[in-house]
Amino acid sequence: MARGDDLLQPLTEFCSKQLGHAVTIEDLTRLSGGASREMWSFTVDGRRLVLRREPPGVVPLTERSPEVVLLQRAAAAGVPVPPVIWTATAEELGSPGFFMEHVEGETIARKILRDAAFAHAREVMARQCGEIVAKIQTMPIDGLEMPATKPAEAVLEQFGSLLHSLGEPHPVFEFAMRWLAERMPSGDRIVMVHGDFRNGNFIVGEEGLRAVLDWEIAHLGDPCEDLAWVCCRSWRFGAPGEVGGFGKREDLYAGYEEASGIPLDRDAVRWWEIMSSVKWGIMTILQAFTHLSGSRNSLEHAAIGRRTVETEHDVLELMRSAR
Repeated sequence: MARGDDLLQPLTEFCSKQLGHAVTIEDLTRLSGGASREMWSFTVDGRRLVLRREPPGVVPLTERSPEVVLLQRAAAAGVPVPPVIWTATAEELGSPGFFMEHVEGETIARKILRDAAFAHAREVMARQCGEIVAKIQTMPIDGLEMPATKPAEAVLEQFGSLLHSLGEPHPVFEFAMRWLAERMPSGDRIVMVHGDFRNGNFIVGEEGLRAVLDWEIAHLGDPCEDLAWVCCRSWRFGAPGEVGGFGKREDLYAGYEEASGIPLDRDAVRWWEIMSSVKWGIMTILQAFTHLSGSRNSLEHAAIGRRTVETEHDVLELMRSAR
């Protein structure tokens, strides 16, 4: 029986309980994307909703409740996000998750970057991204764990340890980590960071960016992290724009500086962009290992492992241009 069929009955019972009467679930569809967590779209009582949940049988790497709280705080800060309406336990749905209002738009990056319908959106999205990052950084951070060291030091230590744990040689990343350690930025401001702010995690309409998705790895960190991550070459999907394949860095920076009132250190952003490519390169290896080890049978994770060499090339090019 397909997993959608497995979900239909508990989903019907859950929605009936929430709405106070028997309901019929219509148009239950697994959405594309969500490499780590499932996304399901459906209609109930004429209302289109989205369920985001753990794949059944997979032990969650992070708690659901902080992601829900972050979405609520983001909305209060003016960040465009889908409104959260319900949360559900594993006992209720087979795996924990939460429900959001459906936001109409496109999430597939290649369509956003190539379809004529999004021509105007591509012109304005870089500036919009800068403005949104500035709003994310105004989110309250109470109740979140403060980093013990500066974010730049912490990320180097974290991914240096991960690289060492792989037990195989990756000389480009090893060289890059030493190069980055010698040029560490001096900033010590701590803010909310989305953590995966990029094309592919955006809902886009013809007028531009409508919502930011996937807050599961949001954390406290450096103001440059999200600005650098969206510029990572891997998130351009073959398109020429420096920002997500669609825009220019200076538009991104201008949007941020105008919305925040804070000048950016361009060299620090570039440091974080190189670090972003190193991070993603190491993550591609780890995702491949989850498939090769048998812990999760995933063709997507196996294919991601083939992208490691792309990130190695990107890292070398970025270091060369930064000299």
